[in-house]
Amino acid sequence: MGARLLIERPGLFSTLQDEGRFGYQRFGISASGAMDPLALALANALVGNPRGMAGIELTLLGLSATIEGGPVRLALAGADMALAINGRPAEGWRAHVLEPGDRIEIGTARTGMRAFLALAGGFAIAPTLGSLSTHSRSAIGGFEGRALRAGDLLPLNGAPAGPLLALAPEHRPVGNGPIRVVMGPQDDHFTDEAISTFLSSEYRVSDKADRMGAQLDGPVLAHRDGFNIVSDGIVNGSIQVPGHGRPVVLLADRQTTGGYPKIATVIGPDLWRLGQARPGEALRFAAVSADEAEASARAQEACLLAMLAAMGEPSGPAELSSERLLAHNLVDGVTSALDPDDA
Repeated sequence: MGARLLIERPGLFSTLQDEGRFGYQRFGISASGAMDPLALALANALVGNPRGMAGIELTLLGLSATIEGGPVRLALAGADMALAINGRPAEGWRAHVLEPGDRIEIGTARTGMRAFLALAGGFAIAPTLGSLSTHSRSAIGGFEGRALRAGDLLPLNGAPAGPLLALAPEHRPVGNGPIRVVMGPQDDHFTDEAISTFLSSEYRVSDKADRMGAQLDGPVLAHRDGFNIVSDGIVNGSIQVPGHGRPVVLLADRQTTGGYPKIATVIGPDLWRLGQARPGEALRFAAVSADEAEASARAQEACLLAMLAAMGEPSGPAELSSERLLAHNLVDGVTSALDPDDA
């Protein structure tokens, strides 16, 4: 029997998530997947996994767990959650090797909303419809189709030994500026004043926010001729506006169709920022064209590749010192992995 992860304290809502379950929305099955796919990709890279391998998505509160059966290489990335190994503080954004009997403790997020725990080799759990992503409302995927509980014993795949990689602070993702959207597909269902209000006002993430979607508090948006449409497809980042006029951003565990007009759609490169947005956090929106959205997606992919290339074995504690400032920013709200002084 290989290594296993024994969950002692499961956290607030900890689930297995990968890149998502695609090709089944026509059957009414949600895609699910990581709320911050960028953090998942980086956590996986730190332990030598493919970027889309399933990890544990931690929501606001971390977990505690013990390693059983064999050594495990793991890394934590995403929201700033304190990590301790056998009671001693340990760095996030770097790989650690734990031996049988070792214990990890992950605390409450100081900033951000979700962190991802990646384990080398991933989980020895059969996928459901091609994915390990958990959709708790449907009770499919992940570990028994649900959030983790105390006493769960997660079997792990074996993995060869690898370098203990780290990602320095100046190379980590950082978001700033407005959330970019492509208008539509039903922006013509809203008054001109509503469109102007949506693009010029500050909204805040309400306490009605989860993996399915986030209702926003702020100015109400007026529909032009009612708020019902023939139900059509929903994508990650669709912003629908029900009769009460408050925007709802639909996210990873969204339903597959919806009957309210969608004023805009968040572009792919900015979705990770919504996955990290906490209740009460302020948001603004800016409209971009479809061509600009495609260019931003290509730029983010290039930036991710640069961050992966920047991973290395730290020479000492100074490599990951908290005093080092987040530096030079590329488009798409992702930190550059290239120092312009070296370009």
